[in-house]
Amino acid sequence: MIKIYSPASIGNINVGFDSLGIALTRLDNGILGDYVTIIPHKTFTLMKTGLFIQDLPEDNENIIFHCWLKFCDKINKTIPVKVLLEKNVPVASGLGSSACSIVSFLKAMNIFCEYPLTNTELIILMGELEGLFSGNIHYDNIIPCYLGGMKLILSMKHISIQDIPIFSNWLWVIAYPGISLSTYNSRKILPNTYTLETCIQHSQYLSGFIHASHIQNEILAAKLLKDHIAEPYRKNIIPNFNKVKNKAKQLGALNYGIAGSGPTIFCIFNHLHNAQDMVMWLKKYYIQNHKGFVYICTINKVGTQIMEKI
Repeated sequence: MIKIYSPASIGNINVGFDSLGIALTRLDNGILGDYVTIIPHKTFTLMKTGLFIQDLPEDNENIIFHCWLKFCDKINKTIPVKVLLEKNVPVASGLGSSACSIVSFLKAMNIFCEYPLTNTELIILMGELEGLFSGNIHYDNIIPCYLGGMKLILSMKHISIQDIPIFSNWLWVIAYPGISLSTYNSRKILPNTYTLETCIQHSQYLSGFIHASHIQNEILAAKLLKDHIAEPYRKNIIPNFNKVKNKAKQLGALNYGIAGSGPTIFCIFNHLHNAQDMVMWLKKYYIQNHKGFVYICTINKVGTQIMEKI
């Protein structure tokens, strides 16, 4: 038996579309991630529990089932197992829900089968499965979910993963309103081409943010967290985005933005009392139903971890 925990994550972080991501941990030490438990069984069986079980599709459409098929195909062997998925990250929320399930299951299966896949092979398989459900392969949720921290992912001939220094005093207020917004649909509203000016701005801001992070220039880094690629088009489908932005500015946020493809938003603070004030406002004006939540988070430096192994 093997039990694995994978944390929620934020992809893009404004400035690094499909290239930059962070793993999250709640400041109050509450759960913000998925658990997957695997035990030997006669046939593949999927059991589901957790806060967001009602959002999950039928078993043969569930991402875990597809992960199992792909993994067995990859190692050329059918492995009958019982899987317990504890779903604590809402589906289509912008918090890397699919990455949580993919990463936790594949890591658990690889350990359960005594490591038939190398770490690189495992990561590539994770990316392929993420692409299956979101419309294209991207690693900005997969990699930080798997390895923790803030990661820059460069896809050239081979995947290159760069660890980006974090600002340990930054508090990430995340707010999920309780509604779904699929990555696939959110990508469809983006243009196929961008102006030369936009491409130059994007390059300058991303390279500048990476540099500022390495030299630990907090003011410069916060200033450069601007989204030239997705936010101009996605902000109109995020409820009350401009009101959130204005309130974040009023309360002294270093910056703010859309978590992944939304509808979760994030606001960054370096003072706890300001972050707490933002939480109270968001609970009142951004949350739309009982499924919504607001948490103060920091960056999870550990990523996916083994919780139990027998």
